[in-house]
Amino acid sequence: MPELIAKAALEQAPLTKAGVTLAAVEIGPITSVAVLPGGAKAVAKALKPLGLSFPAPNTWAAKGAARIVWTGRDQAFLMGVVPPTLDGVAVTDQSDGWAGLSLSGPGAEAALARLVALDLRAAAFPIGSAARVGLNHMSMVLLRVAEEAFEIYVFRSMARTAWHELAEVLDRLEARAALKA
Repeated sequence: MPELIAKAALEQAPLTKAGVTLAAVEIGPITSVAVLPGGAKAVAKALKPLGLSFPAPNTWAAKGAARIVWTGRDQAFLMGVVPPTLDGVAVTDQSDGWAGLSLSGPGAEAALARLVALDLRAAAFPIGSAARVGLNHMSMVLLRVAEEAFEIYVFRSMARTAWHELAEVLDRLEARAALKA
């Protein structure tokens, strides 16, 4: 029987250009939680020991290592922890299917604006916001984690492409800054 070797989706070193840093994010376990009709109370009860509640649309919350991210109607990703026993939901392990990236620095918002059809200004997309939106031609889950920082989750098969797209934007921002100097 062949020996399989687990590999990270992204093995690039962090990249900093134009004051913006692009880096891979270690995610840990990801569990898709889809609430079935009548299952909201059971989900709330199961998430309470984690210090979490089911997120409102376009939001995320964290407590310790646990994070819950809205990903669609009656659907969320529970990240960073093994899920508790959940009744009234459809639970699916997504850990091997997604890859995470972070984009941080004073130009992170401007960099993402070139690839995302969403108003990313802090007034419209504040800390704690989440969106299931396109990153150029890919689907992603986007979170604002700090004033000048975002986390991006893409399908594992698209991780290198997402990195390339973001790195290309950083190259252009750096070239533009060099022209102004």
